[in-house]
Amino acid sequence: MFVIGHRGAAGTFPENTMISFKEAARVGAHGIELDVHMTKDGELAVIHDEKVDRTTNGKGYVKDFTYQDLQKLDASYKFKKKYGVCKIPTLNEVMEWASREGISVNIELKNNIFDYPYLEMKVLDLIYLYKMKERTMISSFNHNSLARISSLDSTIETAILYSYPMYEPWVYAQHLGAKALHPNQRTVNEVNVAASKDCQIPVRPYTVNDVKVAEQLRKYGCESIITDYPEKMVKQFGGAFRKKTSH
Repeated sequence: MFVIGHRGAAGTFPENTMISFKEAARVGAHGIELDVHMTKDGELAVIHDEKVDRTTNGKGYVKDFTYQDLQKLDASYKFKKKYGVCKIPTLNEVMEWASREGISVNIELKNNIFDYPYLEMKVLDLIYLYKMKERTMISSFNHNSLARISSLDSTIETAILYSYPMYEPWVYAQHLGAKALHPNQRTVNEVNVAASKDCQIPVRPYTVNDVKVAEQLRKYGCESIITDYPEKMVKQFGGAFRKKTSH
């Protein structure tokens, strides 16, 4: 079973920062998951919330900052005393690193509150720039956005995020043109996983931090888990062998 580091290694490092992503890679995670918003000047910022309040020492909406102003903030969250000041990375920065590291990337589009203009195109442009198409999946709770991605490039892997039980999600995925399901772990059962697998649609639950739960999901047939603690899960299920690449 593949291990995807949620916001890097968010259980032990400041989420959505380069230090967190590098830790997930260091411990052997197969991939990382990250979140993307857009700044006032059109930069793709890697941060989870619409506001910077929770994870930085600033206040306000990401969309109201220029990226230069965002760089003045400390995104070390609750780990400042342990790791010092951490910056909010750009998606460009993460993708450039990931292309060299050989790790897979799950980009979550955070446009279910604010409809950032041309977000899908900007994300695709970076995937193409770093030749990461084979190692990138795009997920979102905004399923209209996933449909837009598929209309722009039907070969890009898209994954439906959902947090409540959904009726026959594998059928919905096929209707939408999505290639994977990323459900909240609480919604997953053996029947749904089996039906999804029959349709060649992998199931990758989030956020799985308990080893016993992860083992049960593996038995159900889940292809991957998304976890805050990649080191713990890699030790349980095995890590990735990644070939370093350069462009």
